[in-house]
Amino acid sequence: PVSGVSLSVQPPGARVALGDRLVLSCAVAAGTGPLSFSWHRGGSATPLGTGPRLELHHVGEEDSGHYQCRASDGDSMAESVHLNVTVL
Repeated sequence: PVSGVSLSVQPPGARVALGDRLVLSCAVAAGTGPLSFSWHRGGSATPLGTGPRLELHHVGEEDSGHYQCRASDGDSMAESVHLNVTVL
């Protein structure tokens, strides 16, 4: 099963200036087979993106909030902790 889903963010500290770029990366400690990823903000069921990276160019105030990555191998799914992104 998938486990150990973690997030990393650029810029560090998840504090990004208005209009700058935000890059979120998702990593999985354990899991076999092809993995699928989805990105969610604020508990929304609709994914913001799929893939191990989420890039937001020119962030706006509406991009502030809690982000989460979900990873699945088709049989099991694991979620990262929520990451709070602040747009300055």
